[in-house]
Amino acid sequence: MPATTIEITRTTTPRPRPAESELGFGKYFADHMLVLRYAAPKGWEEPKIVPYGPLALDPAASCLHYGQAMFEGMKAFRQADGRVALFRLGDHARRLSAGAPRLSMPAVDPALFQDALSALISTDKDWVPSSPGTALYLRPVLIGTEPFLGVRPSSQYLLYVITCPVGAYYAGGLKPVKIWVELDAVRAVRGGIGAVKAAANYVASLKAAEDARARGYEQVLWLDALSHQFVEEVGTMNLFVQIGDELLTPSLEGTILSGITRDSVLQLARDWGLRVTERPIGFAEILEAQKAGTLREVFGSGTAAVISSVGELGYSDGRLTVNGGEPGPLATRLYKAISDIQRGNAPDAHNWMTPVD
Repeated sequence: MPATTIEITRTTTPRPRPAESELGFGKYFADHMLVLRYAAPKGWEEPKIVPYGPLALDPAASCLHYGQAMFEGMKAFRQADGRVALFRLGDHARRLSAGAPRLSMPAVDPALFQDALSALISTDKDWVPSSPGTALYLRPVLIGTEPFLGVRPSSQYLLYVITCPVGAYYAGGLKPVKIWVELDAVRAVRGGIGAVKAAANYVASLKAAEDARARGYEQVLWLDALSHQFVEEVGTMNLFVQIGDELLTPSLEGTILSGITRDSVLQLARDWGLRVTERPIGFAEILEAQKAGTLREVFGSGTAAVISSVGELGYSDGRLTVNGGEPGPLATRLYKAISDIQRGNAPDAHNWMTPVD
């Protein structure tokens, strides 16, 4: 049982459960949510689990005017033996805690956060689906709630967590996606907030993503804001490129989110004895590798999709097909390895799974 005192108010009107074959991503929400409030100088109050429902926000709440808003994303999985476990819960808790101060928000104690999340999942355990490719997605959100119109950090905050049963993020599963290389718009700049899961980073990406879809592409490959030469993130995922026998990923230099799945890919690849390098990667280098016949795979990693192969890169001067437009063997192996660990079908050598009582 959690060490934290958690008040639980159960719903009297449970929601209908969707068929697991119809889940999609982010369309249905479970019965309960976690709420935790902060007021200076008192600090964080005890967490509460309450029925899922609307939030009451003052029209002058600071998050609505000055953008003090960030979130996390993680998943709980039905194990092969029927139990439920969260994937890399401690790492997500630490990332939320580390990111909040960059937005002048108070950090949430990771231990408190983990206890509260475990209690929430235990309360809605029946919402965790069991079909292959499904999970219960958790969305913690931290926002400033003080009603004022002065430009300064809020003195009041709300952390809430909602959950939803989900299927594959991309309907095609591992079917490679088509990505547009964005040469004009930028997602983040060095010295900014690109390394934090701030809501502002995502709204900054929407227009370019819409434009990419209008061209027939699913998402955007972002380049660095200064020179527009070095690749950074692909959509909302971390990017990996395999050239020859070397697996490359952009180094974290303040503009790229430190992905939990990214770290999992790096760990597994090193476990397998692959040559792994974190460094700046020029888009021109990818083009040259394709011409030389050494570009083997391009894929993204993230909580929602786990691994997403890239089959085509489109850009203003043409298009580049990767691995014949088919899923690469490394991306396929990584997807299976991570999925098997998450579902309890493979040994958890790095203690990534946290069981829920």
